[in-house]
Amino acid sequence: MRIVFATNNAHKLSEIRQILGNDIEILSLADIGCHEDIPETADTLEGNALQKAQYVYDHYHLSCFADDTGLEVDALGGEPGIYSARYAGDGHDSEANMQKLLQKLGENNNRKARFRTVIALIEKEEDDKVTEPAEKTSFFEGIVEGQIIREKRGQEGFGYDPIFQPDGYDETFAQLGLEIKNRISHRARAVEKLAKYLLKTEN
Repeated sequence: MRIVFATNNAHKLSEIRQILGNDIEILSLADIGCHEDIPETADTLEGNALQKAQYVYDHYHLSCFADDTGLEVDALGGEPGIYSARYAGDGHDSEANMQKLLQKLGENNNRKARFRTVIALIEKEEDDKVTEPAEKTSFFEGIVEGQIIREKRGQEGFGYDPIFQPDGYDETFAQLGLEIKNRISHRARAVEKLAKYLLKTEN
């Protein structure tokens, strides 16, 4: 099975390919010649994921999935949420994003937070009775609860990983290493649901 993952983010592609293994071939946007800046103008993670997948499906007519991930911090009313990647500006600067978050939290003792990933999948549905293939849309969600620590720890991972400590662990995502993170992360949980669905439909 071949399917497009609507991203050119090398970290995300690597994570997804490791989780899915060899059963499903994952194509990036670059692999299909898509170099456009796909809009993300929805006000929810679900909306943004669907917008990206729909763009690829409409323009390239290929089955596609897209994800959107947000870090939701309780004490900040769910911020940064859909703005997680550009919290400190449009430069997608992870260091600046972390510093802004830590600054806004300050000495607040409520450090509860969660990472939430939503995947939108759009598939071609072939039907002998219909000349045009229909499309089917499905959503898959993964959540990991944790807390925001007061200073960065660890070198691996990306984004907010050095300041997010998942519940049940004494280390941050950036300290746990990719093998453990890929097993327990929000994206891993969403992709696991996606993989089960894809492999079931494949068979």
